Amino acid sequence: MTDLLVATRSAHKLAEIRRILGGVPWVRVVDPGALGIEPSPAEDDLEPYDTFEENARSKAAYFRALSGLPTVADDSGIVVDALGGRPGVRSKRFAPDTGLEGEARDRANNEHLLELLGARPLPERTAHYVCVAALDLGARTELFRGEAHGLVLGRPRGWGGFGYDPLFFDEELGRTFAELAPDEKHRRSHRGRAFRALAEWIATHPEALAGSRL
Repeated sequence: MTDLLVATRSAHKLAEIRRILGGVPWVRVVDPGALGIEPSPAEDDLEPYDTFEENARSKAAYFRALSGLPTVADDSGIVVDALGGRPGVRSKRFAPDTGLEGEARDRANNEHLLELLGARPLPERTAHYVCVAALDLGARTELFRGEAHGLVLGRPRGWGGFGYDPLFFDEELGRTFAELAPDEKHRRSHRGRAFRALAEWIATHPEALAGSRL
């Protein structure tokens, strides 16, 4: 059994990733808390870059240095065409009130996005989710990217998921990501696509993961 550190403090994100990586039987997913890595103010400065790739690399490198384990970190966000690609890498901290956390921050971000889009008709509310997962193996870092395309609705729908899921409408299914069952969301989502690619890579490169502990 090889431990793989998933560098996130988000319980929602960790649950999704555990579910996706569950198909690799010899990998045990651990999180920073399980290793006794306490939250630090330094973590707020790990994603200063303008690309998902650079931010994911930065976070993975930080937690690998602390843990000595092969580490995967992701950066993700929603890219809205009518807003010139915003919020993009700033998706988590999009709303002006940055003092909020958890579900309160999610609601503020969604409200801010709706305010900026205003009364634009649905065909002009195209967007896509992006997730880049960076697997830091010490000697090298592997990157895996996933995208999901859809529309931003004018009001939230559904009670599942997190982040912008209540607004993100999958045209093929006719539902928002917040209206999908977990397994159905994993098949469609940006994070599901990125981490399935990661899982496939790990399954075919067992020696790379096992040999990357410090």
